[in-house]
Amino acid sequence: MGDGTNDVDRLAGRFEEHRGHLRAVAYRMLGSLPEAEDAVQETWLKLGRTDASAITNLGGWLTTVVGRVCLDMLRSRSARREQPIDDTYVPDPVIRPLPHVDPEQEVLRADSVGLALLVVLETLEPAERLAFVLHDMFAVPFDDIAPIVERSSAATRQLASRARRRVQGATPSADPDPGRHRAVLEAFMAASRAGDFDALLTLLHPDVVLRADSGALVRGAAASKVVHGAKQVAEQALLFRQLAPLARLALVNGSPGLVTAPEGQLLSVMAVDVRDGRITGMYILSDPERLARLGFAAQEA
Repeated sequence: MGDGTNDVDRLAGRFEEHRGHLRAVAYRMLGSLPEAEDAVQETWLKLGRTDASAITNLGGWLTTVVGRVCLDMLRSRSARREQPIDDTYVPDPVIRPLPHVDPEQEVLRADSVGLALLVVLETLEPAERLAFVLHDMFAVPFDDIAPIVERSSAATRQLASRARRRVQGATPSADPDPGRHRAVLEAFMAASRAGDFDALLTLLHPDVVLRADSGALVRGAAASKVVHGAKQVAEQALLFRQLAPLARLALVNGSPGLVTAPEGQLLSVMAVDVRDGRITGMYILSDPERLARLGFAAQEA
């Protein structure tokens, strides 16, 4: 009994060493923090039903298993969905305090995935998403991915290539300097609070796109929407001007963003794309049901 318990404890310890990496893979595959956690837990259960002594490369084995679990979840999600995902959908954001530095979370932040990329990943077929995420983001060889999608290595390579073209065509280039990114966001906050329409226009790219996901139950001005163009987006900012003083800077998916959480109640999370000193994309999640599931547990993801 004692030896068996020690074996389980040792295996659990080895699994914990890979948990952050597995969560990062699952989050990119699913765009949902609760679902990513479920996928990691299912991977642990599968490990428990396997002869671990026969696994020569535990990290590689766990990565392919969590990939297979996520692929099944995506296929199940697609089967349940009666219509294509709405244009207003915003994936779960990862929220952290702005000055936060945590070496244990380096896996998630090292190649931090923006909401813009996650939005594009949602448009891919499940097998395309798996091939792209595992190969392009985590350097898993096509020979290891092919059995998961039940295709040849050459066909799997084609899946990733097709996904890569979609991603490159739809993902905006962004300013890599977080200082400039933050300065633009702070100026946007100041202009919103002041109700300065002209200042908002100077901070917004003419072709800016606002994607607001409020869920299916919210109606009226706060309902889910996609808004195109600087004038229209600036008008939206003024419409919700009364909330602007409540917004606080935070890291959202590795870049400066805004969190509105008066008295600790999360009302909305906003991420932005910034290029050449102007905002090119805005992503707002204010779906009460999804935010309640996220809470600030998202800081730990």
